[in-house]
Amino acid sequence: MSYFKILGFEKEPFSTSPDPDFFYLSREHETALTNVLIELRLKRGLSVILGDVGTGKTTLSRKLVQELKERDDCIFNIILDPTFEDEKLFLTSLVRNFEINVDAPGPSTPPVFPGPPPGTTILALREALERFLFQKGVTEGKTVILIIDEAQKLTENSLEILRLLLNYETNEFKLLQLVLLGQVELYSKIMNIANFFDRISLKFMLHPLELEETREMIQFRIQQAGYRSGMHLFLNEAVKEIHQHSRGYPRQITMLCHRSLKNLVLKNRFVVDAALVQEIMDEELKSGWQRKDLLLQKNSF
Repeated sequence: MSYFKILGFEKEPFSTSPDPDFFYLSREHETALTNVLIELRLKRGLSVILGDVGTGKTTLSRKLVQELKERDDCIFNIILDPTFEDEKLFLTSLVRNFEINVDAPGPSTPPVFPGPPPGTTILALREALERFLFQKGVTEGKTVILIIDEAQKLTENSLEILRLLLNYETNEFKLLQLVLLGQVELYSKIMNIANFFDRISLKFMLHPLELEETREMIQFRIQQAGYRSGMHLFLNEAVKEIHQHSRGYPRQITMLCHRSLKNLVLKNRFVVDAALVQEIMDEELKSGWQRKDLLLQKNSF
């Protein structure tokens, strides 16, 4: 039997999978999501959300997808790994993801899908994307959205392609809505491309959680996992320790809470207190697995 079932949970409360149903909307995350949805509704073009590793960007992107699935006026796709060697591979990926038919080179050959036919040129791919955006955005009145996670992996060439796609517009709105979520190094990349930076309609930076938000996040995930007992599993002192050691990063909070509950079962205890959390961190330090930046942070208190 899984440890979480022993403790009275229906689901694992602290999985690191980006499940939008377990995504705690902090004030910043909620603000970011609300602003992105407004930008998409107004069809303003480009939104960029930056954040350090583990601040919840990927799960935020899944929450955005969940919201968009409830709307019938949107056509959207998400790219999880935007690593493309050249322009043709990137354009081919976009054509395939949006299920765009591209005319084959031969005049008698009908359009094909799920991908462009061999020999398709970059110009043909661009023209197919342009026709698609005008057809969906103008003729059908749809909002075409491209979400790119891990956007710091985009090359300057890929960013230039996206800049050109943002040029497709009517007198009133952009035909492609682009949402980039990336680590902070994306900032330096886009700062070096003036024509790209100037197109950003929404700029947002995600930060780690405060102590009270950490407490709310832990309680939220416990409830989402079906825990119904009146007994508190995490004492306030434990939450303070978790916040200190995780520095408020949601992914680190999740992983530390998972290990705390697992140790609760393994050590036959009834509640997570500060001592248990400290034992976990001491074991990690002794094993040599603690990150150096976390150790430096701890020693600076």
